[in-house]
Amino acid sequence: MLIRFIRRFMPDSLRPLARWLKYRLRPRPSLPVLQATQASQISQMSDSPEYEAKLAAERRTFDSQTEVHNLPEIFHYWSNKFLRPMFEEYGFSNPDQFFAKYLAEAAQRTQTAAPRFLSVGSGNCDTEIRVAVLLVQAGLKEFTIECLELSPEMLARGEADALAQGVRSHLVFTRADFNRWRAKHQYDGVMANQSLHHVLALEHLFDAVKDGLHPRGLFITSDMIGRNGHQRWPEALAVVRKFWQELPNHARFNLQLRRQEQEFMDWDCAVDGFEGIRAQEVLPELVKRFNFSLFIGFSNVVDVFIDRGFGHHLDPNSAKDQQFIDRLHEYDERALASGEYTPTKVVAVMCLTQEPGQFSRGLRPEQCIRKPG
Repeated sequence: MLIRFIRRFMPDSLRPLARWLKYRLRPRPSLPVLQATQASQISQMSDSPEYEAKLAAERRTFDSQTEVHNLPEIFHYWSNKFLRPMFEEYGFSNPDQFFAKYLAEAAQRTQTAAPRFLSVGSGNCDTEIRVAVLLVQAGLKEFTIECLELSPEMLARGEADALAQGVRSHLVFTRADFNRWRAKHQYDGVMANQSLHHVLALEHLFDAVKDGLHPRGLFITSDMIGRNGHQRWPEALAVVRKFWQELPNHARFNLQLRRQEQEFMDWDCAVDGFEGIRAQEVLPELVKRFNFSLFIGFSNVVDVFIDRGFGHHLDPNSAKDQQFIDRLHEYDERALASGEYTPTKVVAVMCLTQEPGQFSRGLRPEQCIRKPG
């Protein structure tokens, strides 16, 4: 009724609102129905004008972004204090070392003379370049990392940077849409760095990766697995709003959306693009197809306070702000251990073979899936 009212009585300037409301209020099938019809739905969506419009918006967002992974300083306080020790238990201290370690392990597993690696959604290829440098330093001489990216501007920046860093011969630059991509080669290792939560056709991509992966190869990812659009599930949202009351007024200003939020507003980031478009389905679809040799699930409520929207308001040198972040992390750890809620981020290594896995703090992939409803 509301949509009909807008269409009938409101001026043309409000017609986009009617279209948005129609999209947001449309009936949504339950998870089992989605799973049963997903392949055809995704195929239709990836060929639709809406998909092309979202694709154009995504390109406009990222074509000019030279710094994709920059985060507030308070994030680095948290990650160095809590994540680094968690990672170092498994032999790496940061994402670059993580990808380099397991790509090198993939090459060792496959025993390929000149291993071929793939990076899904490589953006400016900055991570891939640093990983290539680490692989060379580790003694791996004959290898290539194929950077798969939709934006030609980002690939061009990556190629220039690779040349400047002396690893151009180790990188291949491929322009492609990962929602439609098919493997043309066999890969010893596949990496995905903060790209899977942008994927619409998850089933298609994961099947393509599986088809292209060497039988002894590794699929390596660092990504986001929380609710779609990076929203909070109700059980976590209640905790966010509890801690929200401790923030001073100036710290409740959303720097990304340019608005004051006296009460935390749980914005759906996927409305206008692909940010978190199917984030909650990343882990379930991976579990269906791959075996996990390493799984580190972490964070939830703390995300809100250390990300770009509000994180810049907190001072990493302030004892008060440090204690606030410490309490958030400790709450997350207790809640993840008890099953009160599930992690929103993951670092994982997957394979096609059956072998023993390592599970940080005892959290297994299956128990970290939050089912809707």
